[in-house]
Amino acid sequence: MRFAYESKDAGGRWFRSYGNENWEFAADGLMAVRRASINDLQITESDRLFRWPLGPRPEVHAGLSELGL
Repeated sequence: MRFAYESKDAGGRWFRSYGNENWEFAADGLMAVRRASINDLQITESDRLFRWPLGPRPEVHAGLSELGL
């Protein structure tokens, strides 16, 4: 799975975190192995790409490929 998200630290600095995750599941359907490669990039507030209320990405918002991520 490819992902990207943005967050703000306690000092008010914004970051974009992005990367890939690989999951393996056991026969019972539970996750057995999770491998993640995550990069954190400090951004300015004006560089933010994800601006919607808390919750899932709205269907009308561009996806990662459309945003060049």
